[in-house]
Amino acid sequence: MIFLANLELHDAVLVAVGAGLGVFFYYWLNRRRLATAQTEQQSILQQARREAEDIAREARLRSAEEALKIRTQTELVFAAREKELAEGESKLTEREKIINTQFESLVHEERLMRAEQEKARQAVAASEVREREAQALGVQRREQLQAVSQMTVEEARAQLLKEVEKESQSDASAFSRHILEEARVRAEDKARRILAIAIQRYAVDHTSESTTTSVALPSDELKGRIIGRDGRNIRAFEAATGVTVLIDDTPNAVVLSAFDPVRREVARGAMERLLADGRIHPTRIEEVVQKVQQEMDDAIVRAGEDAVVKVGLPPLPAELVKLLGSLRFRRSFSQNVLDHSVEVAQLTGLLASELRLDVALAKRAGLLHDIGKAVNHEVEGTHAQAGAELANRCGECEAVVSAIASHHDEVPMNGPLSILVGAADAISASRPGARSETMSIYLKRVEELEKIGVSFPGVEKVYAVQAGRELRVFVRPEALSDEAAYDLARAMARKIEAELTYPGQIRVTVMRETRCVEFAK
Repeated sequence: MIFLANLELHDAVLVAVGAGLGVFFYYWLNRRRLATAQTEQQSILQQARREAEDIAREARLRSAEEALKIRTQTELVFAAREKELAEGESKLTEREKIINTQFESLVHEERLMRAEQEKARQAVAASEVREREAQALGVQRREQLQAVSQMTVEEARAQLLKEVEKESQSDASAFSRHILEEARVRAEDKARRILAIAIQRYAVDHTSESTTTSVALPSDELKGRIIGRDGRNIRAFEAATGVTVLIDDTPNAVVLSAFDPVRREVARGAMERLLADGRIHPTRIEEVVQKVQQEMDDAIVRAGEDAVVKVGLPPLPAELVKLLGSLRFRRSFSQNVLDHSVEVAQLTGLLASELRLDVALAKRAGLLHDIGKAVNHEVEGTHAQAGAELANRCGECEAVVSAIASHHDEVPMNGPLSILVGAADAISASRPGARSETMSIYLKRVEELEKIGVSFPGVEKVYAVQAGRELRVFVRPEALSDEAAYDLARAMARKIEAELTYPGQIRVTVMRETRCVEFAK
């Protein structure tokens, strides 16, 4: 029992000691946590103080920079304003000096003017005195003349006026003739200059094309296939194309004859395709001719549109474009009519620009001036009349219609546009190279040109170049000076104008060359 009591007492002591240790540890742990929290709090406060000091320092620096910037800008503004004020003061000083100078000048001029006015008053008074004296002398002279001539004043005045009128009419007539002659000469010079400028600005090469209506055959054996059994192939071809096929006239060739050049071109293309294909029978002939005809229609429209674009005009009506394109296959004196129409349009536009007229309207009239050649074989009358009626039907203006109708003087020209189209048509047809000439005439003209060149003294060599449109003359430098070379060119040009007949103009170029050669040893 005693042992158990001691054991319980011992346990109670242990429990009490453990509880005390627990309480001590708990208080120690709380105190430790409190010390740690205080340390962290002091660290946070110190860091916050440092950050606040940094922010304050940055704010002070930023405010100092902004203050410095504002101060600099303010100083610049003040400097600019001071400069403006100084410039304004300088300008005001200069203006004041100018005004003072002008005022002094005005005062001086006013003094001079007053002196001149005084002189003028004195001169007027003297002239009035002389006028009264002259009137008195005139009255005295009239009385003396009346006594001598036994004529009244009215009769003498009438006689004098009649003589003055007769002399004035004579002088006026002579003066008017002089003015008219001078105006005619100036007008001709101006017209020549305008035409020359227009021709030079439209200096293009023009190749003369010759139309062909024959198709070459590899051999004469193909003629039988073209004719066909009992002539059915040739009859089908002629019926489809509207041309006449001549077989036996030319060896190794088939000749196509038709008045319409478009039909001839369609027949030529169809014949070439049939010969290349080798299948020649009526059905195939109709298919090929129809296909070539469609391609030809498209080509005609494209040619007309290209001509309109080349001239620089807005789109024309479809009927005029198609007829214009068909002129590609027509020729006049070996000159392609469509190329000729484009050239006339360009020349008419250039002439109109020189005369300050409507250039677009002038080009339109020049391009359509030969449109009647596309239908003149289908209607009665000349191509100018047919073209005017066609243009009128398509809604062209009166000026264009009149220019087309009168470009060959078949009807009177009633405006400047008609005159310009006629002049451009003549230029395009008559300039060198526009239309072909026979070889004998060409060679004769070239020989005559060179003969005229060598006929002048001091000439060494003469060459006619550019199809006879230019004469190049080489002279001996020891025989002629530079001034004499200019005189020689003028004299040679005058002699060519007097002795030769030629289209367009011929350029005379005189060349004088001095060569000095030495050898270095």
